[in-house]
Amino acid sequence: MSERVRLTANDGHELEGYVARPKGEPIAGLVVVQEIFGVNAHIRSVADAYAKDGFLAVAPALFDRYERGVDLGYEGADMEKARSFLPKLSIDSAVLDTAAALDYARGDTGQKCGVIGYCLGGTVAWLVATRLKVDAAVGYYGGRIALFAAEQPQAPVMLHFGKEDQHIPKEEVDTVAAAHPEVKIYWYENAGHGFNRQGSQPPAKLARERSLEFLKKWLS
Repeated sequence: MSERVRLTANDGHELEGYVARPKGEPIAGLVVVQEIFGVNAHIRSVADAYAKDGFLAVAPALFDRYERGVDLGYEGADMEKARSFLPKLSIDSAVLDTAAALDYARGDTGQKCGVIGYCLGGTVAWLVATRLKVDAAVGYYGGRIALFAAEQPQAPVMLHFGKEDQHIPKEEVDTVAAAHPEVKIYWYENAGHGFNRQGSQPPAKLARERSLEFLKKWLS
């Protein structure tokens, strides 16, 4: 079951959250953080899938600060529009809005809460782990994590990267690995940027299996 809810960040900004609920009592809360394409069909499907695994999944609409209802595809004009949000984006505001989703998930479930993010959301997941109270964090191909490698995670973190990713230099990930040997970092063969969208392919399936095991370990 899914619904749209209104979230409120600590600075008073109101944003929409897509909430996917499990059939029974949730085992934990999980915030699903978007790519640069908004809370689109793929992000909603990620939330729905984790709800089937027993989590109350909440996907905050981070772009509501700039334009409400952003729901984009991955080609042509949609890609151009998605990229147009990057110069406007405040990463600090994105963390603030993610915190609002965490608060909602905690209040609704009364359970532990984690965060999982993709692309932009992967970087946000890292910052949530370093700046907020969260019980576990998973990041997929977060391209700006190296900029914040000096920040120390306060919760267990798992990161996923594709070996064919043309957007994230391996050297940047190596910087994160060297600074944080306790962080689980996985590399995937035949996987480029956004590989989680190919959910039926081996890299996406393996990364999700690892993520689910990790989240259940730390959130259950």
